[in-house]
Amino acid sequence: MNINIINPLSDNRWADLILRHPRASAFHQRGWLEALARTYGYEPVVLTSASAGKPLSDGIVMCRVSSWITGTRLVSLPFADHCEPLLNEAREPLEFVNWLRAECDRRQWNYVEFRPLLTYKEVGHGLQPVSSYCFHELDITSPLEQIFRQMHKNSFRRKIRRAERERLSYEAGNSEQLVDEFFRLLLVTRRRHQLLPQPRVWFRNLVECMGNNVQIRLVRQSGVPIAAIFTLRNGSSVVYKYGCSDARFHCVGGIPFLFWKLIEESKASGAEKIDFGRSDWNNSGLITFKDRLGATRRLLTYYRYTNPESRDAMTTLGFLRSWKSIFMLPEAVLCTAGRVLYRHIG
Repeated sequence: MNINIINPLSDNRWADLILRHPRASAFHQRGWLEALARTYGYEPVVLTSASAGKPLSDGIVMCRVSSWITGTRLVSLPFADHCEPLLNEAREPLEFVNWLRAECDRRQWNYVEFRPLLTYKEVGHGLQPVSSYCFHELDITSPLEQIFRQMHKNSFRRKIRRAERERLSYEAGNSEQLVDEFFRLLLVTRRRHQLLPQPRVWFRNLVECMGNNVQIRLVRQSGVPIAAIFTLRNGSSVVYKYGCSDARFHCVGGIPFLFWKLIEESKASGAEKIDFGRSDWNNSGLITFKDRLGATRRLLTYYRYTNPESRDAMTTLGFLRSWKSIFMLPEAVLCTAGRVLYRHIG
């Protein structure tokens, strides 16, 4: 099988495949790839068996990440919780893996990483599991009343009712004001969890590149933003990607209320499932939160072929977590650090 390389930002055949393929997600969309390229300078490519001018029947989308800190590698895809190879036949994965393995060795990349939503039954050919996560997804095809009853009584149902009694004001959209209010809450949340904030321009680029497939839902109390979530849409699936809140207002139930609005509005628009993304296995609190929402969990595994000749690269994120005093620095310094370092993490 011949492997051809196309540019998904300029070749309309990729967008056509996304519309047709049942395993395509929001992370495959041209808008997500364009935002990655604009924000971090990553180079997206698609590997396909289709020859020039022929419709695509398969494709693996990847980004080349080149960093003097963390090395050079191909990732499918940076900052995506998952990105399923859009293939058709059982033999195809190994043919693509063999091609990528040879290319990785020839170009002296550190590694090639896949983040498939489905588990590979036969890995082999140097492709090995490298990390695993807990993935949650919620089926919203049932009646709303049944979905509500399946939520945890204290963690969700009572808090949603509390938020309604508090008469929190609610807004959804992707306006510049909502992006700014979301980002201010994100800064508060990331500092609380001792994590660097993503660059502000990342969220602006996502809105500009993905349009109405991006939605920000935000609640306020007495005009003060207290919680927000950031979602992506592809076909019948909605992806919950980012969430943030002001801990001083947790008692009024802003986050549970936002998730309920997400479920109501997604179902009303014809969506059938909500993807709640990955959680680290050591983050038991987040896993329990998603369990209590009624979502179903399963294993999510990433796979990697590592070039045996590659040098060990410093893990930027691990280094920063060990230097916790950085999170006591002023907001402007944290934003600058995030803007400079995030492109090395992908």
